[in-house]
Amino acid sequence: MNIELVRRSLPQRAVHDFATLASTMAEAARLAQSGCVAGTAVVADEQTAGQGRYGRSWHSEKNAGLYVSIVLRPVLAPESLPALTLALGLATAEAIARVTGLGCDLRWPNDVMLGGAKVAGILVQLQDTCFVAGIGINVNHSAFPPEIGAEATSLRLQTNREHSREQLLIALLPAVDSFVTMLAEGGRQVILDAFSRRSSYARDKRVRVDQGAGNLLGTTEGLDESGFLRVRGDDGSENVILSGGVRPA
Repeated sequence: MNIELVRRSLPQRAVHDFATLASTMAEAARLAQSGCVAGTAVVADEQTAGQGRYGRSWHSEKNAGLYVSIVLRPVLAPESLPALTLALGLATAEAIARVTGLGCDLRWPNDVMLGGAKVAGILVQLQDTCFVAGIGINVNHSAFPPEIGAEATSLRLQTNREHSREQLLIALLPAVDSFVTMLAEGGRQVILDAFSRRSSYARDKRVRVDQGAGNLLGTTEGLDESGFLRVRGDDGSENVILSGGVRPA
């Protein structure tokens, strides 16, 4: 990655870049503990132990994707915390749209979708008094391992051309600032409304929710006041999904 292009475009931004890291989130957490400024970003050309939700790994092919973690220090009301992941999904979709012209779908709570497959994911971790936001975007991957090949896609696969990881990062970091500020200053409802407008999964979507012990089949009925997903089960039950993998049924 031409990190100097990024730094020239965002001169006030602290950007730490690495050829290879186990995890950008782990490095960003270390910087957060040392007191780095809000907005500090860690980017790597390759991750050997990229982190996904529920302890899963994030496929991080060398020089193919954008793997970045950002230290965030917003002042958020406790009730706004669940909306932070949604705000980051909105920011990621906005950055992709600005650079590629592609309109992404958002799958609650942290997946950015193109063509019915996952093109980006978000993971947020609380680190003392701040947050570390990990964002992975599949940019120029030409293929994926068989175990995720049916569910993953890339910007290259969707457009049949390569895209600039530098320009995506230049668009992404200000977009994250904008949506996190929107959440902090405008409250969670503005984010919930924006996410609901952007996501085909938020309402009237037949879904299967993996709840560990079994699957819930039903239809989404929008977000509740906290930003959790409401699903009416096929048996008529009303469910609020706090966590769990959501997939089309």
